Amino acid sequence: MSKYYLNKFLFTVDRDPRLLTRYMESPRGFVATWEQSIGPKLIGNETEASTAHVFTQKERNALVDHDYVALFEMGAHFFLNLTIFIGIYDEPYRKVHGPLSFQKEFALKLRHWRDRDYPSIAT
Repeated sequence: MSKYYLNKFLFTVDRDPRLLTRYMESPRGFVATWEQSIGPKLIGNETEASTAHVFTQKERNALVDHDYVALFEMGAHFFLNLTIFIGIYDEPYRKVHGPLSFQKEFALKLRHWRDRDYPSIAT
């Protein structure tokens, strides 16, 4: 498992509206594409690529399923995990349930961590 690679996915996809849209529209296809062609590129360097990182099947499934609870439990950085899914779910939730409704659901689904130490985000 590579928390670095998982966090790199969350960071790069959340900050690029085109990537985020592709991830929203076709999670399975996009995760595969990202892992093969986008993720290996070194940030800021289009000519060099890394072959050191791959997703585990568990990580891949959590990304495809938008399973932010599983990602949190695997040690994905809390802020990166939250912000990408705000980008995906905030507007539809807000239209139905009002302001901060996705953030409230996110907190509710992670409430079982309230009295425990958070998973390590060290890479």
